[in-house]
Amino acid sequence: MPACFSTDRMLNFGDCDISGTAYYPSYLNLLNGVIEEFWTWMGYPWHEIIWKERWGTPTVHLTCDFSKPSFFGEKLTFELTVTRVGRSSMTIEHIVRCGEQQRWSGHQVLAASRLDEHTSMAWPDPVKAKLESFLAVPA
Repeated sequence: MPACFSTDRMLNFGDCDISGTAYYPSYLNLLNGVIEEFWTWMGYPWHEIIWKERWGTPTVHLTCDFSKPSFFGEKLTFELTVTRVGRSSMTIEHIVRCGEQQRWSGHQVLAASRLDEHTSMAWPDPVKAKLESFLAVPA
């Protein structure tokens, strides 16, 4: 399945430990920024859906596999692929590379949530249609 969204992030000094190696909590902070950028790219920026529409997309499951270290000053490419869209959740696969070398991967489930009630909700129809447009077409 092709990546439906790709963006780059630099590893800054604050993202790394004393040896200059990327620190995994910083990876997750970078990943959260990638998810926020993805929603903006889709046409649903968080500042609008959170403040105006009062719903959000919390992570309900996340696993990561780190295969090679990354270092201060490197540019990482985050590739995001939507692999499943349900009534109120979606599954995303992540591949993170430096050049051609894979550094880590992740599997993430986001859920649509009413922010005031703290309950799940069905995706709004236009959002669900947009998410489904990224799913790979069976051969």
